[in-house]
Formats: sequence, C-alpha cells, structure tokens
Amino acid sequence: MVNVDTVYQRVLAIANKEQRGYITPLEFNLLANQAQLEIFEDYFTQLNQAIAALGNESEYSDIVKTLNEKISLFKTRSALTYSNGYFSYPSDMHKLGTLYYRPGGSSIEKAIEVQEINPDELMDYNKSPLTSPTRSRPIYIRSISGIEIFSKPSIVNNIETSYIKRPAKVEWGYVVTNEQALYNASSSDNFELHASEETTLITGILGLAGIVLSRPD
Repeated sequence: MVNVDTVYQRVLAIANKEQRGYITPLEFNLLANQAQLEIFEDYFTQLNQAIAALGNESEYSDIVKTLNEKISLFKTRSALTYSNGYFSYPSDMHKLGTLYYRPGGSSIEKAIEVQEINPDELMDYNKSPLTSPTRSRPIYIRSISGIEIFSKPSIVNNIETSYIKRPAKVEWGYVVTNEQALYNASSSDNFELHASEETTLITGILGLAGIVLSRPD
C-alpha cells in the first residue's frame, strides 16, 4: 500500500520545482485514480508478455514472480447473489477466477468447482447423460446479465468465486483551515498498489498533469 499524502506532497514539490503551478486536491484525486488504474491494468499486459517470453530465459521468471506478487494484493473471494436466473458479478470485479459450489454451505475444502463453457456448447453437454450437468458436475455460462449455472436440480445459492478486484478509489481527504487544504487522514484512502509502485505513481500523476521529467530519479 502507498500512502496518498506522501505521493501528493512529492507531486506538489516537483510541480513547484518545475514552476508548473499548484495541483488542487480535486485535480490530484482525479489524476491519482487514473494513474493507479493504468499501472494496475499494465500488470496483466506485462505478465502476458513475460510468460510468452519465458522459454529458457530465467530472467523472465523473476518478472513473472514480481508481477504475480503485485497482482496477488487484489485477489479475493466472495459469495454471489442469485436473482432472476443469474448470479451477479462482484461489484468490484476486474477478472473472474474460479467458481465454486459449496453444498449446504460446506467448507471450501469440500467445494465443487463449476466448469465454464461457451454458450454454443450447452446443447452438446445436455445431449449425453455422461456430460449432462448435475449438482456434482455443474457448468456455467457468463454473459452481460451475470453468471448462469446449469445443474439438476438447479443451484440457487452457496456459489462462491475467486476473482481479482479493481483497486479501490484513491482519495486525498482534507479540511480547509485559513483558506488552505490540510491533509485529513480519517477521510483519506490510500493507494492499494504494492509499496514499490510509489515512484511510478508519482511520475505517472505528473505525466497526466503535463509534467514530463527528463530525469525521473
């Protein structure tokens, strides 16, 4: 986690040094959230590139490990809510992971994985008794409406998923004293990114503000 006040104060100091004027709290909060989201989404691009380049190059192993460590901060699990034939996606979901059915609310160790299929495969699954979905062999299709699970008998509860969530909103909270905005920790929300991303955040926010450093260090 990266402290939002530390980042803001350093952004202000550099902006002042570059004679680029004052970045207001409102401007900073907008830029900070954009910078955090761009860094977060870039993890997946970098990870795909690193995995594709692995081969015999051991140097890429460290990159994959580092990126997985940063992404792991956003891995979580949640029960899903059923309504009108669909289970709703978690409100903060970025990427869906594994879907589980926990019969009778059983422990995760006894959970049954729900297999994802493509919509055009459903008919084929239903044709044969060997592949027809049951509670011990459930399947699901995802769509814009939500997650539709197929089994006999139907499953309408005790569904849980692992997923990667989006970073929560960043907020530099403040109170106004003598016409100056002073940091208020109780109304602030820090960056959820890995602590090593502090410098990247600072340069990213400055870049979004139109301040490009010739020497970021």
